[in-house]
Amino acid sequence: MIFRQLFERVSSTYTYLLAGETSREALLIDPVKEDVPRYLQLLKELELRLVVGVDTHVHADHVTGLGDLRDETHCTTIMGEQSRAECVTRKVADGELIKVAGVELRALYTPGHTDDSYSFVMSDRVFTGDTLLIRGTGRTDFQNGDSHAQYDSLFNKLLKLPSDTLVYPAHDYKGWTVSTIGEELAHNPRLQVASEPEYVELMNNLRLADPKQMDVAVPANLACGTPAR
Repeated sequence: MIFRQLFERVSSTYTYLLAGETSREALLIDPVKEDVPRYLQLLKELELRLVVGVDTHVHADHVTGLGDLRDETHCTTIMGEQSRAECVTRKVADGELIKVAGVELRALYTPGHTDDSYSFVMSDRVFTGDTLLIRGTGRTDFQNGDSHAQYDSLFNKLLKLPSDTLVYPAHDYKGWTVSTIGEELAHNPRLQVASEPEYVELMNNLRLADPKQMDVAVPANLACGTPAR
């Protein structure tokens, strides 16, 4: 499998490129609109054909590249079935498989950061969106976020994966690139809680400022990256 981790500096977003070595069919997870030319250049350089673009949820801190990639490459665009983004080609349910030749992802519904948050699981790694971050977890105070739901997504779903499963989040603000389930369970400060009420209290008292692009990004992302007019 071909694998690349790409970073957009303004929003500290990771985008992931996965492709089959033989088929040259590719999939992108969480693309950023401003970096679409870079993705297209990389696809051309690696002689890949983009078949699928996926967003883990409706992002509030950047505008998605799904719409532009769909227009440029005619790829299928995918989000979870709970998403209010009506422009996507296909909506997947918990447990459903996303396949391109040589790559297979299993959709795992992990709400809490937003009510449409999904993670995507492979045999050796998981793309956690904003649900599980490296040494952190996604905030739960907007877009129908729910600390109770996130506790369940973390402790009853993601942290049940094998401890050596690689963790690839949608964002990192401190320079971390990858972790593992076992490492996060042992060292992530937000996971060192004794109960669901303790986690909920922790999350409900973060008092974070709104993402800088939220008023622009959310309506644009509901239209797959086309800014509201």
